[in-house]
Amino acid sequence: MQSVTKLATSRPRNPLYGAGTARKAPRTVLAVLASLAVSALYMLPGAASAQSGNALSPTAPTVAVPTAKAVRVSTNMGTFVVELIPERAPLTVQNFLRYVNEGFYTNTLFHRVVGNFVAQGGGHDAATLKLKATHEYIVNESGNGLQNKRGTVGMARSGGAHTANSQFYVNLADNNELDPLPTRWGYTVFGRVIEGMDVLDKIGVVATGNMGGELKAEAPLKPIVIEKIEPLTSAPVTVPAPAGTAPPPPPPAADAPPQ
Repeated sequence: MQSVTKLATSRPRNPLYGAGTARKAPRTVLAVLASLAVSALYMLPGAASAQSGNALSPTAPTVAVPTAKAVRVSTNMGTFVVELIPERAPLTVQNFLRYVNEGFYTNTLFHRVVGNFVAQGGGHDAATLKLKATHEYIVNESGNGLQNKRGTVGMARSGGAHTANSQFYVNLADNNELDPLPTRWGYTVFGRVIEGMDVLDKIGVVATGNMGGELKAEAPLKPIVIEKIEPLTSAPVTVPAPAGTAPPPPPPAADAPPQ
């Protein structure tokens, strides 16, 4: 299950299951060297991991250069607009627009809402509640200098650093703990809400619980449906540079787990 994990000061917690992540056992020198070699491959431009075993896919399809400047997200609770930031997260924006142009997000859910944290969606079919089939994983671009501030949009992923595909989230508050550190990967920010943040605030206070199946917790009890996401060739409003934008930090030396 992909999620955005709010990191604790001691060890990571996955709110979806309420369980902590066990620390890894000490590795041999050869294992460490092998891990470093794989991490170095992940940092190559355009590299992507296949969903089958997370192995690198040398034949992963290429994605066209993005032409949309923003997208309009229509839900059954209202509409909001996201400005994309391809100059900071080119691979992530290309991947997101591929799903948009394919109509993938039509009739999917905001399946996870955590008040004063995030609203997450873009993976579960609204009719069946099941996950939809996705493309290959994408490379983590969290070291791009964009921070997880209120109103920014990022990519959800599972435990591995390079495991994002279609699911995205909107920060309902400043979530600095989702940003990368020199010792671990973070969650990639690739856009920001420039219109309709009041809609996200309404979504952020809906009643949530266990909906059964794969939606075991934090799922809106009244479904919040993404009716469609439309690409826009120009942003409808001019806004200042996002708060918290900083020079990109150095990438981690290895694929270390969140601390």
